[in-house]
This record gives sequence, structure tokens and C-alpha cells, in this order.
Amino acid sequence: MKADVLLGLQWGDEGKGKIVDVLTPRYEVIARFQGGPNAGHTLEFEGEKFVLRSIPSGIFQGDKVNIIGNGVVLDPALFKAEVDSLEKTGHDLTQRLLISKKAHLILPTHRLLDACYEAAKGESKIGTTGKGIGPTYTEKVGRGGLRVGDLLHNFDAKYQDVKARHLEILKQYKFNCSSLFQIEKEWFEGVEKLKEFAFIDSEYFLNEALSKQKSILAEGAQGTMLDIDFGSYPFVTSSNTVSSGACIGLGIPPRKIGEVFGIFKAYCTRVGSGPFPTELFDSTGDKLRELGFEFGSVTGRPRRCGWIDLVALRYAIMINGVTQLIMMKSDVLDSFDTIKACVAYNINGKETKEFPFEVPEDLTPVYKEFSGWRLDMSKMQSEEEFPNEFNEYVAFLEKELGVSISIISLGPDREQTVIRNEMFS
Repeated sequence: MKADVLLGLQWGDEGKGKIVDVLTPRYEVIARFQGGPNAGHTLEFEGEKFVLRSIPSGIFQGDKVNIIGNGVVLDPALFKAEVDSLEKTGHDLTQRLLISKKAHLILPTHRLLDACYEAAKGESKIGTTGKGIGPTYTEKVGRGGLRVGDLLHNFDAKYQDVKARHLEILKQYKFNCSSLFQIEKEWFEGVEKLKEFAFIDSEYFLNEALSKQKSILAEGAQGTMLDIDFGSYPFVTSSNTVSSGACIGLGIPPRKIGEVFGIFKAYCTRVGSGPFPTELFDSTGDKLRELGFEFGSVTGRPRRCGWIDLVALRYAIMINGVTQLIMMKSDVLDSFDTIKACVAYNINGKETKEFPFEVPEDLTPVYKEFSGWRLDMSKMQSEEEFPNEFNEYVAFLEKELGVSISIISLGPDREQTVIRNEMFS
């Protein structure tokens, strides 16, 4: 048995949460392998809407095991708020959510450091969510971080040592730390909630599950173009969002990776700073944002919107070794007379289909235009109902990308999903 990987191929917000929820019935274990509470996965079903930040998106399927892997960074305060919110709806999580001892903890002072460093950058700021993700991963690499397992081993002394080190840095920046007391209060309340869950050696658990022929779905956060190595650096996240990150973030060997499901929107969005070659600054961009409800599920920030970028998408497919594609939000394009797809970049008068090391300001997207379908896709139940114009768009994407589109999402609800590959039936 091999573990399948599901991840985003753009700049995040592709709709991974919904698809994990849709695919979960096929799997016995759902494991989140990277990222932190800056990544919000939104799920809608039975008339209700849920936003998950750290908890895997398979949590609503009661008979599944959900695991927060070692590659995740966890804020106990935000974790508690997330758990409390879900438990109010009648979902008991303690019996089906396990947490890796090796997952790193986001400390109260990490949040202050995040705000401090971002403020110091001035106009060069990254656009961080301010939740302490970057400083936590930095300290992990610097070998000074605290992990979930440390909560069981002389934690108070370890915590005070790290806190003192952080406060000295903040003092050098003359940063206002008056909010620390309240942040710490909520954080330690979160620690007590965290202790209600089982802490496990997740690498042993997952490899044993594979040896027993159990099916595993590894869930990524953010998107490929935000990967710390392969994204639009430095405007990226602090972890490896690509498929190889599942091996590191869960302790699964590469030979145990099976299918790689790559999720993308029928158009593009991005939150925060950084290059976005197909961004639209006109009424079309505003219309995409309005129709797609393009506001961050965690931050509420309006997302930048643009046409689909096949240069970046081909790059992401190559890096991840994607075996099957999943297209989201096709219905958002319903009312457009003309739909565009970027097939190449023009840089300094030369056309290229490769994503550049650094995106220059004079980059011009090369577009191919399609006739819109002007029909309400959200009410369609099967592929046979698709209009010809939409089928032409899908066929073009498959030819350009070299990978078949196995699932098409036509709305936020789990029922608004068309399966085009018999392996999912």
C-alpha cells in the first residue's frame, strides 16, 4: 500500500479542504504534513460551513483517523479555539485526532517576533498573516524550537529559556510587548486542551499503517507557488508545500508515495505580496473576486485575482509529479463572455514557457481566448450536462498540462462535484 498526496498547485486557496472531505471515504487515515494555522481549509455540507486551520480536513468523517504530522507547526491557543468551535457542532475530536510529538509549537513570543520582523521590513514586507509561522520554522531549523513532545518533559524550564531569548531580541528592536500577558494566558489554556489528545510517534504509526495495507491520504496546505524552495521567493511560506514535503512532514519514504492529486482553480488568486503575472487590476478582476467570494478564510483579506496561469501550473505539475488534476471553482466563470488562459510569458521581447528565477516587472502574459459558456454550472450533476464551450476549455487544459482532470468542482458543497475518473466511483 502507498500513501496518496493531495496539494495545491497555485498560490494557495485552491479548495483543498473540500476535496479532502470528498475523497476521505476512500481512505482510512488523513494526515496533514506541513503548514500552520495561517492556512484555512473551508468545507461546506448539509447547509453548514466549517473553516479548519490545523486539523486535517477528514475530521468530519467519524470513522477515520486524522493525524497532525511532524511537519506542522501548532499554536495551542488557536488549536483550542478550532476544537471548541467544532465540538459545539457535535463533533467529538479526541477519539479520532492524533498529534505527532515532533510537531513544533508556535509560542506566544513567536507571534510577537512575526509582527516585529514584518514591521521592520517596511515596504519590503512579505505579507505574513502574523501568526508566528515564519519564526517558528526558523527556530526549528536553528535547532532551538519546542515540540509537542516537550510538553511532557520538563516543559516549564524549556519554555522560560526560549521566552527569555525571544524577549531579548524584541528588546533590541524596541518592540512593544504589552500584549504578551494576554497571549500567554490563552496559549497555556490551549496547552491544557492539547493535552486531552493523544501524542504519538507519527512516523511509526503511519509506516505501520502502510505495512498493514491501510490507505493514507497526505494533505498539504498553502500551494506549490508558496513553497520555500520552489515558490516565488522570498514571497513564500516557511515550509515545503510540494509533494516531497509529505515524506519529510510525515516520515514516509519516497517509494511509499502513490498518486499525487494536484488541485487548481479555473482562474488564479493570491493573498499578500509577491509576483502574480496574470493579476487583473480592472473590473474583470473585481468580478472574479466577487463571484468567487475571494477573501481569506483565516485572515478575511481580499485575494488578488487573475486568469489561469499555465506557465506556473506546468511548473507546479513538474515539481510535484502530479498524476491527476482536480479543477475547482469552474462555476465562477459562468457569466464571462470571454475566458483567457496564459500559455506563455513575454520577457524582454522573448517568449518563454518556463517560470523564471525572478519575475520581472516587464513580464507580459501571452493569452489564448475562449468563448464563455454562459450557463449555471453549479446546477449540473454530470459531465454529460457540460456545455461544449466548457468541454473545449477542459480539453485544452488537459492537452497543455499533459495530465487528465479527474474531478471538477462546480460549487462549495461536497455534492457539487463531478467525478470523471472511475477510480473514485
